This record gives sequence, structure tokens and C-alpha cells, in this order.
Amino acid sequence: MNEKMAKPFRILVVDDDESLRTVVSQVLTEDGHEVTTARSGEEALEVFRKDPYPLVITDIVMENMSGMELLQSVKQLRPDTQVIIMTSHATLDTTVFAIRAGAYDYLIKPFEEIELISTVAGRALDKIRLMEENQNLILQLKQKNEELKGANTLLKELSIRDGLTGLHNHKYFQETLALEILRSRRKGVIFSLIFMDVDFFKRYNDTYGHPEGDNLLILLSNFLKECFRKSDLIARYGGEEFVALLPETSKELAFQIAESVCHKVAEYPFPGKDTQPFGKVTISLGVAAFPENGNDGSTLVKHADQALYRAKESGRNKVC
Repeated sequence: MNEKMAKPFRILVVDDDESLRTVVSQVLTEDGHEVTTARSGEEALEVFRKDPYPLVITDIVMENMSGMELLQSVKQLRPDTQVIIMTSHATLDTTVFAIRAGAYDYLIKPFEEIELISTVAGRALDKIRLMEENQNLILQLKQKNEELKGANTLLKELSIRDGLTGLHNHKYFQETLALEILRSRRKGVIFSLIFMDVDFFKRYNDTYGHPEGDNLLILLSNFLKECFRKSDLIARYGGEEFVALLPETSKELAFQIAESVCHKVAEYPFPGKDTQPFGKVTISLGVAAFPENGNDGSTLVKHADQALYRAKESGRNKVC
């Protein structure tokens, strides 16, 4: 790879021999890199601590702090930094030890061919580029995974929500009911269901049209969420019919809650209420309890639906 055409890098060159520092610095500068020099290991380490370099080229034999000690310090501060050792034939065994300790490569001085400086540095820089590309790829993959995770969460949420009202849908209610039956059997506790249906909803639709009818269902859904407890599950059962599952709630308490909801809905100023038969929008409600009215889901639902039917037949706007 032609370093003059590649991305420039910051390189730290360390040697107590000024002439060698100059030669290495000049070659790498001509290759297009930003080169900083240091005359000792101590000076290099101080510079590196302030602003770590991706590539360090250091002599292995220096007074006080050796190149080996500098290598170890650099790797502790920034493990990804690549280090090239400059050595003479006399210290080649030490250089092998340095390679084992984490140095990327070595240069033997005096340099027989100046081009070797660019070649060896180029190989180290290629590795740095590859590491950076891999890190960027990992970050991109993490980001994509997070986006995918978010999309999957959204899709899962959409799959259990009613498209019009935003309440949980019929499928989610049936699944939750089955789980609640298992939980209640295991713990020996009770729970209740409340079925709710909008009174004279067909007349409302005929008077105002289906879009306004949909708007009424949306407003009612939001209102019902405020009427029940956070622990209760509110779902759209179908059409203008809704259901509430009340965990660990007796039939007596569920009946009281249903009457309160019935009264609150009748008092709420829904649009178009004046044209309804009662002069207001009302709902009828049916209550069933586990295990009093059934020990399985279908029996409970049937019992609550029958109670709702009785409320409708006996005049509407009431609880049975």
C-alpha cells in the first residue's frame, strides 16, 4: 500500500540517537504521517500519556527507561497501540522477547535500506486500519442489532395491540386469561372478569357515521384505562365490546368496580351523547369470577357474556 495515498497517522518515534530519530522521522513524514519524536523513554511516556499514539517506534536500548519498559507501559495504557522495536544485531535476542511481550515488529539498525522503515511501519499501520475498520464494523453491528431489537419489540407490541383503540387485543386477552388461570390455580387465589358493551352503538354509527363511531371507541378506551387499576388488563374483545381482567379480585369487589365504571361512563360528556336514547353514552357490564363461575377460560367467558346479555335485556346501562 502506498502510504502517501493512505490515511495519515500520528506516530511517536523514540531514540536517544538524534541522527536515527531524524532519519526515521523524515521518512515517515515524507510518507505523509504526523511524526512526534522523543529522546528518551521517560519523555516518550509523558507525551504518550497526554495523547496516546496508534503507532510507537522505539529503540530497545536507551538509558534509564529501556524500550522494553516503554513497550510494557504503552500496552498498559493503550493495548491497541502497535509498537515497533529498533534494535541492533547484538540485541536481537532481546527483540524476540519484546515481540513475545507485544511488540508488532522490529527494525534492525543501522538501516541497510531506508525503504524498510516505510515497509515495516506500513504493515503496522495496515493492522491499525484493519482494527479500526473492525471496531467500526462492530459498532455498526451493535447499532443494527439495537435497531433490530427495537423493531422486534415494536412488532411484538403491535401484535398484541388493537389497531384502533391501542388497547390489548382479543388474542392477548385469551393468552393472559389462560396464564392467569394457571397462576390462580397454583397460588389458590381468585380473579374476576368484567365484560362491557356500548349501548345502542349501531344507532350511534347510523347517526354520525362509522368514523365518528370509531372515534367514540377510541375515547371510551382511553377513559376505561383511567377507570381501572394499573394491575388490571383492559382489552378490546371485538366490535364495541371490551373486557377487563382483575387479578386477585373477588366477584363482590369486581361488581362494585363495574358499577363505578358504569356510572362514570354515563356521566362522561362523550360527543353525540344527546342523540342517544338515554341522552348519554352508556355501557352494560357482566361480571364473572374464578373459580366461582368457572374453572376454565371458556366457561368464565361464557358466564361473563351471559351476565352482559342479561344487563342488556333488563334495560342496559347496568351491571349483572
